[in-house]
Amino acid sequence: MSVVVGYRSNEYGEAALEHGVARANATDDTLIVVNVTKDDGLDAPGFVRGHELETLRQRLHELVGSKVTIQQPVGTDTAAQILRVAEETSASLLVIGLRPRSPVGKFVMGSTAQRILLDATIPVLAVKPGQVPAPVL
Repeated sequence: MSVVVGYRSNEYGEAALEHGVARANATDDTLIVVNVTKDDGLDAPGFVRGHELETLRQRLHELVGSKVTIQQPVGTDTAAQILRVAEETSASLLVIGLRPRSPVGKFVMGSTAQRILLDATIPVLAVKPGQVPAPVL
């Protein structure tokens, strides 16, 4: 089994990663970090590349050991890419970070988090920065 984390290089992605690492370590699952970008967005904010990617790999290896992978799919639908990885890896949990959005912002731009919450067939843990990971029972 695996724990999949939808990750962007920001405080919301870091919150999701912290909770995903804690859950993967507690359950001895593989941690799969999914960092999606759009077709033309290899320079997009939140997409990890170069030295930042290597630093992330090293940090995760120290936290989780060898049971970690980073996937960086490219596509136009971030939610669909994250859900696809969760399904393909038989994930037991999907972890995402939530950021505040106004009702108008959700209407105009859509909400990746909302799509994941509504379309996922597995449990989704949605977290905000500053929340301490809960112990796994």
